Amino acid sequence: MESVNITDLYDLTQTMAAELFEGKAFPWELLPEIGDWILKTGSGLDTEIYEQRGEGIWIARTASIAPTASVSGPVIIGEHTEVRPGAFIRGKVLVGNHCVVGNSTELKNVILFNNVQVPHYNYVGDSILGYKSHMGAGSITSNVKSDKKQIVVKGAEKRWETGFKKFGAMLGDYVEVGCGSVLNPGTVVGRNTNIYPLTSVRGVISSDSIVKSMESIVEKV
Repeated sequence: MESVNITDLYDLTQTMAAELFEGKAFPWELLPEIGDWILKTGSGLDTEIYEQRGEGIWIARTASIAPTASVSGPVIIGEHTEVRPGAFIRGKVLVGNHCVVGNSTELKNVILFNNVQVPHYNYVGDSILGYKSHMGAGSITSNVKSDKKQIVVKGAEKRWETGFKKFGAMLGDYVEVGCGSVLNPGTVVGRNTNIYPLTSVRGVISSDSIVKSMESIVEKV
């Protein structure tokens, strides 16, 4: 099923930011609000679970943050999450529980639901990654068009003008992105979809798909 609706992409019980999705139809509508929401929410977090480690930075006490990771606020990092050496968290970032942010991975203006893994050399910007989604080594979200024009989400039969010049990808729950793949600006990938390595992906991908290339997309059976 080809859909860009929040309710078709995400299990909102798997993120502390569920309230941020309320009243919105499409997930990219959240992108301008992530930073402010983190600042508002962080100061009210349970201090037995989270500690403030700098201006606008709240990290769960059970999270593991490598000494060589760079973390700038506003940011919330959830329980039992691992941030590995050389990770670069640039701000406006919510990382859920039981996530992995790996070596040389860079995050900027993103929401990672619980159990998301971006473990090796990933760039994720202006994006939302659903529950148990995983990006293989070297796969990235490209969040700016080469012509710097506003980004349009393009489905098979419909287009959505986003009004944004920066917009990476919306990955539904349980999406698997193969190593070295590029998710072009405005990509929306439905739940339970697998993307082959070294694939350049764009537009709206239906849930329960296998993307071998943009010319070869098959339904899971």
